Amino acid sequence: MKIKVFCIIFSLISIYSIAQSYSPKLFDSMKWRMIGPHRGGRTVGAVGVPQKPNVFYIGVNNGGVWKTTDYGRTWFPIFDDQPTGSVGDVAVAPSNPNVIYVASGEGIQRPDLSVGNGVYKSTDEGKSWVNTGLKDGQQIGGLAIDPTNENRVFAAVLGHPYGPNTERGVYRTTNGGKTWERVLYKDENTGAIQVTIDPKNPNIVYADLWAARQGPWENGVWQGPESGLYKSTDGGTTWKKLTKGLPTFEQGLGRIGFCIAPSDTKRMYATVDSPEGGGVFKSTDAGESWKLVSQDPRIWGRGSDFAEVKVHPTNPDIVFSADVDTWKSEDAGKTWTAFRGAPGGDDYHRLWINPNNPDIMLFAADQGAIITVNGGQTFSSWYNQPTAQFYHVSTDNAFPYNVYGGQQESGSVGIASRGNDGIITFRDWHPVGVEEYGYVAADPLDPNIIYGGKITKYDKRTGQTQNIAPEAVRSGKYRFIRTAPVLFSPVDKKSLFFAGNVLFKTKTGGDSWEVISPDLTRESYEQLPASFSVYTTEAMKKMPRRGVIYAVAPSPKDINLIWAGTDDGLIHVTKDGGKTWSNITPPTPQGEQNDFWIWSKISQIDAGHFDKNVAYVAVNRIRLDDQRPHIFRTKDGGKTWQETVKGLPNEPINAVREDPTRKGLLFAGSENAVYVSFDDGENWQSLRLNMPATSIRDLVIKDDDIVVGTHGRSFWILDDITPLRQMTEGVAKSEVFLYKPQTTYRVRWSTYTDTPIPQEEPQGQNPPDGAVINYYLKEKVNGVVKLEIYDANRKLVRTFTSNDKPYELPDLNIPHYWIRPQQILSAEAGSHRFMWDLHYAPLNVPPSYPISAVYQNTAPDATSPWVMPGYYTVLLTVNGKVQEQNFLVKMDPRVKTSAIDLKTQHDLSLSCYEGRIKVQAELVKMKDLRQRIRMTEEGLKQFDAKEADLKKLQSGLASVHNILQDADSKPTTQVIASAKDLLSKLDSALK
Repeated sequence: MKIKVFCIIFSLISIYSIAQSYSPKLFDSMKWRMIGPHRGGRTVGAVGVPQKPNVFYIGVNNGGVWKTTDYGRTWFPIFDDQPTGSVGDVAVAPSNPNVIYVASGEGIQRPDLSVGNGVYKSTDEGKSWVNTGLKDGQQIGGLAIDPTNENRVFAAVLGHPYGPNTERGVYRTTNGGKTWERVLYKDENTGAIQVTIDPKNPNIVYADLWAARQGPWENGVWQGPESGLYKSTDGGTTWKKLTKGLPTFEQGLGRIGFCIAPSDTKRMYATVDSPEGGGVFKSTDAGESWKLVSQDPRIWGRGSDFAEVKVHPTNPDIVFSADVDTWKSEDAGKTWTAFRGAPGGDDYHRLWINPNNPDIMLFAADQGAIITVNGGQTFSSWYNQPTAQFYHVSTDNAFPYNVYGGQQESGSVGIASRGNDGIITFRDWHPVGVEEYGYVAADPLDPNIIYGGKITKYDKRTGQTQNIAPEAVRSGKYRFIRTAPVLFSPVDKKSLFFAGNVLFKTKTGGDSWEVISPDLTRESYEQLPASFSVYTTEAMKKMPRRGVIYAVAPSPKDINLIWAGTDDGLIHVTKDGGKTWSNITPPTPQGEQNDFWIWSKISQIDAGHFDKNVAYVAVNRIRLDDQRPHIFRTKDGGKTWQETVKGLPNEPINAVREDPTRKGLLFAGSENAVYVSFDDGENWQSLRLNMPATSIRDLVIKDDDIVVGTHGRSFWILDDITPLRQMTEGVAKSEVFLYKPQTTYRVRWSTYTDTPIPQEEPQGQNPPDGAVINYYLKEKVNGVVKLEIYDANRKLVRTFTSNDKPYELPDLNIPHYWIRPQQILSAEAGSHRFMWDLHYAPLNVPPSYPISAVYQNTAPDATSPWVMPGYYTVLLTVNGKVQEQNFLVKMDPRVKTSAIDLKTQHDLSLSCYEGRIKVQAELVKMKDLRQRIRMTEEGLKQFDAKEADLKKLQSGLASVHNILQDADSKPTTQVIASAKDLLSKLDSALK
């Protein structure tokens, strides 16, 4: 197998002469929806409010800040409008619980981390926020607030995780964050990870400095000589290093986690990470000297991840340690018992104990946050936090489609994009047998079969998972890291690809594999990136190959064309199905250092959907201390490349995708948001809309939707992107524009029949209920805006106007929070998204609501029939001018009822509906007559009898209508007979 290497000419020539960016007002009515799962992700910030024991705050890695006011029964986000979701710590001022500080950046050293942009402050319990500075700290792992002064705060700034920088160390503010002063600093490679104030003497402050650096390859971690524990007795102005009894740098000293006993501040405990001499230490003289009390690795192991000890508020001999499990000692650290944990490891990061009631505790872990109010007998759940961390996302070909991904720390998820109960709940998702880091790929020919990880095959029908790895026992010949590409060919739907340092292929569902590439990674590392700085060694240049194939993109246009990118910065392509490969890595971009491509992670490649010579490459260089965006495009099979990032902020890019329907429409996912380009990447603009800032690790386009896998906020979907596909300069200049609606499926939004799921239960959002009709008004319309729906025979089905009034709510025996907000056609300026429920106009009767209610989204019981599948026309009238679009309504593909039977059902339902309208009109007439004319006693009896007969008919028609409309099924003979009988009686009654 040969590798062909071509000389590549790098080009920055624009392919578009006119910039194509559009005002968000053209499409900002589009909204992302969160589908779940509600299974927590890594949480490292945790604090309660002693004055309000029911209130707690957590900081989630890439998930923002969350608050509970009911001891963890429910959580709600309070940081979603901020520009970052990466959080390392949360602190509440002891003297004023309205004041909250948030340290952004995860404050940990891990290969999947994201960075932040400083310290945030709120003075109103999280309702609003301001950034107070330290923006270049990137990772701020700890905060400490003076218990007597809310404006005096210390911040432990860890600094850049992948490079040197000077904004690191311990900082102090005495004016509530208006200014920050660096008070403890060693060098550009040493940061601070924890800072704590003595609870009885705020002039005494302790801090842990940690000299640590992440490398660009898997498990590349380095540590420096300045790590250690420091103490200040003058409020942080001067510091002394505490070393007596503690391991040294020569012994491998790394991170130290420490705490002060509130009841005896001379008593301290520490977990010390060191290969030689590490363990749990105790001090009885305020840190001046330390004694090793336990070397049990279960208590302090993996100290670079977990370094948290906390002492009971009133008993200095009771101490807790957070690690893979949480441990408790009642004899000052000599012996320990497991307090909270589970097989596989919950991985605890932070503990908080209420000083007024020690039975109340908050634990933060890789699984989320939990609270106990009875000293650990029971805990709240972390299955109510939609903060899952995904590496990639995929969908299947089922209906409704499912969304898949490997969830960091937890396993895997396959979740429905639409729940049958009006919401997406725990019933709608299940693990699919894939490891936490893995890609997931559903068989395109059988959605019951799921592949993923390194590598497994899961059968939904049996629930069983089979290992189908190319080597049953690894020989060492192939290299893999935590995330290995697994995906099907879009052309040959039986070809499944799997990548390590080589590319594997199977057409037998993993029963056998063939290797279709050589090792595509770098052969040597003679040149090393400058970001390594002081950690560079000659040995690194001679180390064996470490890279892997990180991105694979089979072409949808050519079965033999496959693109591949490695995590050490190479791009290859094969045009003959893997027989030969060409190195098409671009040359060094203009203005960059010659080491640009070395260890640049090729995060994702998307093969062109319209031209096989086109490909888009997302290059993530965060591991080289580069926070800039990098997207490259080729239009000639890799001979030349253009970097296309205009309009993107300084945020690393993880994913780029081309829309398969509109050429040149691209989407990109960064460490904070989703972006869109309408001109093949020449110009980019935000598509964040209502989504919180979070790391977008992957996105896919499924039919008319964008599906996003975040690394901290679970899965999100942007329904119906047809307005983006229709965007043109002409649309942007229009006074009024009606977008062509997408093909719509007639789906029952909820088939649930039982009592409601309580609103406190975790719930993902279902897609819109019915047909989505998008339109744009450049200016506010002073007149009436009208929307009309016609069927294929040009018969009017439904009319809406901006003058419509909301239906009146009767005196209900339920709280109004169950009811779906009523939508009135808008005449305001901007973009609008209007929903037609695919029904005829409802009858003018008081609304009733089903037992199967959905919180804030319960529609009234239908009083009109579903429309038939088929073609429809929508007319938008504004200022006397009419715009028209056609669209198709299809039947739910799960429904197998024949078109003839559906028409029978529809026609009978419509006859009953129209019969009820006639009865209503006749009863109105009779009511008017009763008031206007005098009748004899006999006449009155006849009049009353007729009125009673009509009401009985109306009730009967309503019952039959409801039976007919209950299911998309062939009407039974008895209901057909009843309908015909009632309609015959109606004809007689109205003669």
